[in-house]
Amino acid sequence: VQLQASGGGLVPPGDSLRLSCALSGVNLDYYAIAWFRQAPGKKRDWVSCINSAESTHYSDSVKGRFTISRDNARNTVYLQMNNLNSEDTAVYYCAADPRGSSYCPVIPEYKYWGRGTLVTVSS
Repeated sequence: VQLQASGGGLVPPGDSLRLSCALSGVNLDYYAIAWFRQAPGKKRDWVSCINSAESTHYSDSVKGRFTISRDNARNTVYLQMNNLNSEDTAVYYCAADPRGSSYCPVIPEYKYWGRGTLVTVSS
């Protein structure tokens, strides 16, 4: 199982980015997918998740600005990030878990992880 996150970059405050997480080796249909992020010098934080029933959840810090979605035909999950600010600067990781129908915010340890993609919000 491999996860490939992409779409990071350097953007000014207020701008938008869309991250992608492409899965290979498994059928996305049965998996819950989460995004996490880790800012420099800080612990990794959960950002958002979507389960196999497309139930979505967000941390308070991104609610209303970020949108997670999945395209099972493409085996890809997206994180649309709008109105970015400096506190969103971090390495973003996607993770997958076969407990796809679970209430995804409480999955204790996602089984598969991808390498991160760096998002830098700066003027």
